[in-house]
Amino acid sequence: MVTEFAEIGLRIKGLREACDVTREEMARELGVPLETYIDWEETGADVPISAIYHLAHKFGVEFTEILTGTAAKLSSYHVVRSGEGREVDRYPGYHFEDLAWRYSGKIMQPLLVVLDPSDEPAKLVTHSGQEFNLVLEGCVVVTWGDKEFELCPGDSIYFNPEYPHGQRCGGDVPAKFVTIIAE
Repeated sequence: MVTEFAEIGLRIKGLREACDVTREEMARELGVPLETYIDWEETGADVPISAIYHLAHKFGVEFTEILTGTAAKLSSYHVVRSGEGREVDRYPGYHFEDLAWRYSGKIMQPLLVVLDPSDEPAKLVTHSGQEFNLVLEGCVVVTWGDKEFELCPGDSIYFNPEYPHGQRCGGDVPAKFVTIIAE
């Protein structure tokens, strides 16, 4: 039986091969070691959201299509009721919900993120475009470059994600925030 993560890896591999791109080219473009990229294709595990977003843009498919295998179909509006976002679990301690998974032709990707409490530093990523985070519950510590910002409910940050950045829970209860990524 193929797991949901493995299916993501197979979709990434299929897109890359269909577009006649080598694994070496993709690893270089994503700024990761070749072994890391190969592992993403073979297992589908631990692929950063930013990498999936980049791959979707490069190969001309929707973010959601890589995650679910189903193309988005709506183009006028998409209402997502509380708790009905498409789950996108990528890292331990992070829970993502795609808040526009049925909408096609998106120019930005809205995600609801829940962070579990942890003493670990934020895992840093980079990607092109712009990013916005709005804290809904708890405390989120945003690392951006060599700075850290502690954000509480109602606080937000808009930033250039080409600098290394990441988020972590800043308390002992889960934190919830909305992130909007535009690449």
